[in-house]
Amino acid sequence: MICFDERTGIFHLQGKKTSYLIQKNEQNHLFHLYWGSRLTKRFPDYLLKEIKRASYLADTDHLKEYKLERLPQEYPAFGNSDLRKPAFQLTYQNGTAISDFRYASYEILTEKPRVKELPSLRASEESQTLVLHLVDDYQKVKMRLFYTLYEESDVITRHTELENFGDDRITIDQLNSACVELPSTDFELLHLSGRWACETGIQRTALSQLNYRIESLRGGSSHEHNPFISLVEKGTNETSGKIYSMNLVYSGNFEATVDVDQQEAVRMQIGINSATFGWNLESETVFTTPEAVLVFSEHGLQELTHKYHACYQKHLLAPQFAQEERPVLVNSWEASYFDLKETELLKLAQSSKELGVELFVLDDGWFGKRNDTSSSLGDWFVNKQKFPNGLSSFISKIKAIGLDFGIWVEPEMVSEDSELFRRHPEWCVAVPGRLKSYSRGQWVLDLANEDVQDYLIETMTTLLQTHPIDYVKWDWNRSITEAGSNALAPDQQKEFYHRYILGLYRIVGTLTEKFSKVLFENCAGGGGRNDPGMLYYMPQSWASDDTDAIERLSIQEGTSLIYPPITMGCHVSQVPNHQIGRVTPLQTRGIVAMQGNFGYELDLSKLSAVEQSAIKTQIERYKEIRRTIQLGTLYRLCSPEKQNGKAWQYLHESQVVVSYVQVQARPNLASKRLKLVGLKAEDCYILPNGDKRYGDELMAFGLVIDSVKEDYFSQQWVLEKVEE
Repeated sequence: MICFDERTGIFHLQGKKTSYLIQKNEQNHLFHLYWGSRLTKRFPDYLLKEIKRASYLADTDHLKEYKLERLPQEYPAFGNSDLRKPAFQLTYQNGTAISDFRYASYEILTEKPRVKELPSLRASEESQTLVLHLVDDYQKVKMRLFYTLYEESDVITRHTELENFGDDRITIDQLNSACVELPSTDFELLHLSGRWACETGIQRTALSQLNYRIESLRGGSSHEHNPFISLVEKGTNETSGKIYSMNLVYSGNFEATVDVDQQEAVRMQIGINSATFGWNLESETVFTTPEAVLVFSEHGLQELTHKYHACYQKHLLAPQFAQEERPVLVNSWEASYFDLKETELLKLAQSSKELGVELFVLDDGWFGKRNDTSSSLGDWFVNKQKFPNGLSSFISKIKAIGLDFGIWVEPEMVSEDSELFRRHPEWCVAVPGRLKSYSRGQWVLDLANEDVQDYLIETMTTLLQTHPIDYVKWDWNRSITEAGSNALAPDQQKEFYHRYILGLYRIVGTLTEKFSKVLFENCAGGGGRNDPGMLYYMPQSWASDDTDAIERLSIQEGTSLIYPPITMGCHVSQVPNHQIGRVTPLQTRGIVAMQGNFGYELDLSKLSAVEQSAIKTQIERYKEIRRTIQLGTLYRLCSPEKQNGKAWQYLHESQVVVSYVQVQARPNLASKRLKLVGLKAEDCYILPNGDKRYGDELMAFGLVIDSVKEDYFSQQWVLEKVEE
């Protein structure tokens, strides 16, 4: 529910467990009063009055002791008496950069307006939107702040619109999606960071008087930092502690900042990265920011995860896939790399079918004259040397075996040795007079160019219309360097990075709408663009190119902190592992891969009879628990081995799935137990050995872990609820 109290000027967004309060004052400035646990219908107009004024700060509007820098502003400007980090920065035709937006009016809408040209959470019967209208009359520019409340999901989204109603151009230097001020520094900054093959590590840093910045400058949301930021109370764990978090629905360069000022107030913001952004806002035009998702948790990381998972599965993912179980797949990459031979691939497909696989994915190397990374990107026609009878013939053979068919593409890239580059060298991202850097032997196509967008839409449409393809793995294997566009005027080059992402969204939006039954998987060298923006169009992501089971423990833990298991690609691969050379047991590789969408990255046709039998059993087990894994509620359990082990639990309807992995064995220890969570005390469960336990027993005493006598040990339990 959203309500407004005329007497106090307070807006109250009231979710299932959360409240968010904004106040306008007599000067028509907007202030952030509160974000936290749900309040009843309260309008605490005394909060601003009780903030003590500080010295050496400027007075605003010539009002003595009216100091904006000391007050918690909702969407602050810079320089108009507040000298802290702003939420936006505009430059006007007279060269100045001082803005003065004042509240003008509000609307409360029963539906959610569309976020123009950008992905966002989908409209719902439970959503209601507050629009706050502000205006700078002198510079003739309007600002609209959007707040959509998903009441049952207990989530708020925010974005901003800027409209130029004057005659002169305005330059947007920065325009964030959300800003929140908190009155205390008793927090830790929690975020997800890493690198290629080591994404989404959970990082925690105690706050001090400092400016903290998490960002991507790589053209995509990046392996380095996920577009997620949160402030957690010190001591926060799975079940206790307050958390304030933001996740940006955007796939390009972003920045998420936390600034602790000299008065120890905390300002947290998220939006497009201002270091690589600029926009010419011409007369009578509007600019719209990406959407930020705001989630508050009163009860630690577990509640935070549950809110994000439920919200994204209900409101972000394409409805036709949100509750659709994902197939067990085999991918040709680690089995064949570029050395694709039709006869060998058919053997792989036949063996995979016999073991229970449901989807065959043909990875890189099927097109143009592609035999390594040096050629053919952009030439999306079949390599007749590898597939003499064409792609359709090969697909028909895969289908005859009884498997669905998927294919790998990397449409945003081009090779110098390609027909496409020879026809259109001007379609590359490039800066005149500068060398184009190679990365993985390829260059980036200029998606800010509408001709390139049209070409890719047409080319991918032809591929998908001509062949019965069920699944597409859409890859993006390099960052953007020497950023520039031949299609943009000199004074528009600063718009390139954002226009690239708008072009990407137009392409994938058109294709996923046109081919709505095709399952698209987002990949960017693994998790280099694993964000809500891509998940809006492609309902699952390849979490990392690192398929080592032990490395995947932390990667998947961080990913699943905010993204649902049904969105996370997790596969069993060869040993020694192709990324780091580790040898882990097949059972452990399987249990770790069963944290999300399950599959294989190895040649199943060349395994021993014993290994094939074990894999057949793995697949049978996964199919028994697939619905619980993909659609159930995830709990991270407290491992008795601390950092030496990881444990997790899924709960759905009458089934509980519990998994445990211990990295190193340790001698001469007492038996360890693993306590479960989230069960009803009086429910009775049957254990794998036939014993029965009640929910309160399983939460109090847990399950006993077998004796650990080898490194990379794993164990999994499937419990079924039964009548007493």
